Amino acid sequence: MDQLDAMRIFLRVAELASFTQAATSLGLPKASVSGAVQRLETQLGVRLLQRTTRRVQLTQDGQAYYERSRDLLADMEELHGMFSRDATRLTGRLRVDMPASLARLGLLPRLPEFLAQHPGLALELGCSDRRVDLVREGFDCVIRVGALADSSLVARPLGLLRQINCASPAYLARHGVPQGLDDLAAHRIVHYQSVLGGQAPVFEYLDGAGLCCSLPMEAALTVNATDAYAAACLAGLGIIQSPRAGLRAYLAEGRLVEILPDYAAPPLPVHLLYPNRRHLPRRVQAFMGWVAEALGDYLQA
Repeated sequence: MDQLDAMRIFLRVAELASFTQAATSLGLPKASVSGAVQRLETQLGVRLLQRTTRRVQLTQDGQAYYERSRDLLADMEELHGMFSRDATRLTGRLRVDMPASLARLGLLPRLPEFLAQHPGLALELGCSDRRVDLVREGFDCVIRVGALADSSLVARPLGLLRQINCASPAYLARHGVPQGLDDLAAHRIVHYQSVLGGQAPVFEYLDGAGLCCSLPMEAALTVNATDAYAAACLAGLGIIQSPRAGLRAYLAEGRLVEILPDYAAPPLPVHLLYPNRRHLPRRVQAFMGWVAEALGDYLQA
């Protein structure tokens, strides 16, 4: 095992904060992973990782080495491919994460095109509503929907998801079709929160000046997954406010009905996030370029 292999192993342990998880993701015995990091520490003469029975975390020297070695490995990959500019020869592992509904409806139907163009790539796709730690968990890039928190990551805007209000025909038959905001007093919503136990349920809408307003409402149910959010609406549990792109099939089939079109919630921004590196591997650049093009129709729905 050479120095670069040892660095790659160290990076994965640092990103996952676990020797066991790193070994599983790399397909190596745990003893080999542990031994590689120990030899690396011996060669460098510093402790890179602080090990306890419960967790593994970077030391101050380890953090500095992590940042430099990550950039160095990215540079080495770029160097090895500098004389092979044919995009069809992209190789290596590509690890990305995105919301489940966006992956299922927006990208997965077109993903065979991308992989057919780049058969040398091995794609690992995370699909959940959980906001992963891009750096710690070793993702090359992630797609995020909604407002961004301050971070050291680079954000590439992709577009906006237009939101609508809708409910099932069965729900509207029981409670009536609201014609204005005053009518919502007799209605309930399904509340979505990525982390349960946070803000109280509200109905959001844009006023005549384009400002976002909120109207407190009763929630029949609170969920933390987009699939459950749509399913609850289909079951007649209340009104939802959700991107139209993810509901097109239900609207076309008549299983959901759009309501209060003049009081839609603000559109949701969509971004690609990636680490602030001097040189991104060509496979990451190629994937991000493809994503920007592939999501064009979906974001315009």
